[in-house]
Amino acid sequence: MAKLKVLLVDYNQKVLKDQSEIIEQLGYSCVVAHNGLEGIQVIEQEYPDIILTAQNMPVEDGFAVLEAAMSREIKIPVIFFTSYGTIEKAVEATKKGAFDYLTRPVSPEKLHEVLKKTLAETRLQRKNDSIKVEMKKNRYSGDLVFRSSLMKQIMNNIVKLAQSDANVMVFGESGTGKELVARSVHKFSRRKLQSFIPLDCGALPASLLESELFGFEKGSFTGAGQKKTGIIELASEGTLFLDEITELDIHMQAKLLRVIQEHKFRRIGGKKLIDVNFRVISATNRDPEVAVSSGRLREDLFYRLNVVPVFLPPLRDRTEDIPLLVHHFIDKYNPSSAQPVKGISDDALVCLRKYPWPGNVRELENIIQRIISFIDHEFIQIEDVPEKIKSYSDANLMSAEMIHSYKKFKNEKILQFGRQYLIEMLKENSGNISQVSRSSGLSRTTLYRMLKKYNINKIKYL
Repeated sequence: MAKLKVLLVDYNQKVLKDQSEIIEQLGYSCVVAHNGLEGIQVIEQEYPDIILTAQNMPVEDGFAVLEAAMSREIKIPVIFFTSYGTIEKAVEATKKGAFDYLTRPVSPEKLHEVLKKTLAETRLQRKNDSIKVEMKKNRYSGDLVFRSSLMKQIMNNIVKLAQSDANVMVFGESGTGKELVARSVHKFSRRKLQSFIPLDCGALPASLLESELFGFEKGSFTGAGQKKTGIIELASEGTLFLDEITELDIHMQAKLLRVIQEHKFRRIGGKKLIDVNFRVISATNRDPEVAVSSGRLREDLFYRLNVVPVFLPPLRDRTEDIPLLVHHFIDKYNPSSAQPVKGISDDALVCLRKYPWPGNVRELENIIQRIISFIDHEFIQIEDVPEKIKSYSDANLMSAEMIHSYKKFKNEKILQFGRQYLIEMLKENSGNISQVSRSSGLSRTTLYRMLKKYNINKIKYL
């Protein structure tokens, strides 16, 4: 494995010699530069893993080295060396992007500690940066980001089905992102420039739902002081999204079915038939066939809505999407945070991926928002993760270790039994493989393989 490369920039020859020797002794490869200009040339030619630089030097100073390191596509961490009289400049350097500064003289122990810390945080930063780049490439619509093959296949199907005007029904547990999928269908459809009108069918009582859907004419009932346009009319030429369709009042289902069939309706209190042309995307977290059999959903309406079904899997079945979602939510809630967060540590991410997420993506979003509200450091650490998630992860790990221990113990006992059995058979048959084969029912080929596996010399038993 190649050693990590440290670039040491200093005009003092003795310092270069002494500190480069220490750096080599610590297990790093050290490249030296005698001034800032030479250091910049090394950065361009050799791409070091970390840079240690003096502040004040002839022919370009430490700030020029810092600027060169920060201008790279993948930034190189820079540590400034300073003395007590120039600490203010070192602090200024950290504000401009330097990772840290060290006040001379620096002990080998302190240097080693800072190098390890810098490299560890840089690796974490680069890993998080790569996830962010991937997240931006895989963003389709709003909060809909993913990398899993399962979601990619669903998305490919959505792009295809969006080109038709067929009604779509989205199935999935609460919090999986059904409305995001509905918006994606609209986004890729020929109706994308028209309105996307959502309605939560379980949010309004039946008495208000009819006027919300169909609107009403002025004076049609007490309190109707002016005409109201309903969402069916607002959705014309666009998309009507009916969330939790199985919660829609059964009588309203009949009226909705008629509109879908005839593409006409009347406002409450109106006489004139109004033509409408909209696509319906519905969603439910229930099994719609069970809803039909139990009388919660009209069968004829179900068949009208379920022309193209889309099943959205729970988050526990696509855990590889969690890193991208975490970064998406970090970016979403960072602007309202006192401490901007750059990413998440490996152990915290592993913990999140082991949790089953009964609330799906919505629950993950709430957790990240909560963490960011209280965090006072740049990366989400394992201690920032809520206890219920850590506890599940710990229990899961314990279970895995117990299973591993059981399997290991079982395999060891099987090996012991097999070896002892073969030895006993060899003893009984004076080492004669043909007789052992007849007695045990095992083929000669199998017996020779066992002799080799258990490292048994049959000659001993002749």
